[in-house]
Amino acid sequence: QVQLVESGGGLVQAGGSLRLSCAASGRTVSNNYAMGWFRRAPGKEREFVGALRWFDSNTYYADSVKGRFTISRDNAKNTVYLQMNSLKPEDTAVYYCALQQYASSYYRDSEYDYWGQGTQVTVSS
Repeated sequence: QVQLVESGGGLVQAGGSLRLSCAASGRTVSNNYAMGWFRRAPGKEREFVGALRWFDSNTYYADSVKGRFTISRDNAKNTVYLQMNSLKPEDTAVYYCALQQYASSYYRDSEYDYWGQGTQVTVSS
C-alpha cells in the first residue's frame, strides 16, 4: 500500500505563487511509477493538471497550466512538488496527487492507483 499526503495549499492573491507537496510513504517510489496532479473546482469534474514519469522525470501538463505550473521531485524524500506561479482565480480548486504504478496514460484519473486526501487552493481576485 502507498499513502500520499499533500500539503502546501492555502489562500493567495491572483498573480501569486504556491508550492504543493505530495509525500509518498509505505513503499519506495519505483521507476515504473508516474505521479500526477489533478484538481476539482466547485461544481466541476476532476481534471488533469500535470504528471511526472519517475523513470526519466518527463513531465506532462494540461494546456491551462502550461508555462505556469512545474512538477519536480525529490528522490530522497519520495516527494513530488507542484510549483504554481501566476495563479488565477480559475485555479481555485482542491488539488490531489495520485500515483500510477505502471506509467502509461497520464491524463485520465482512472489510470491512477492511489490518491491523496487533497489540499485546498484558493486564489482571490
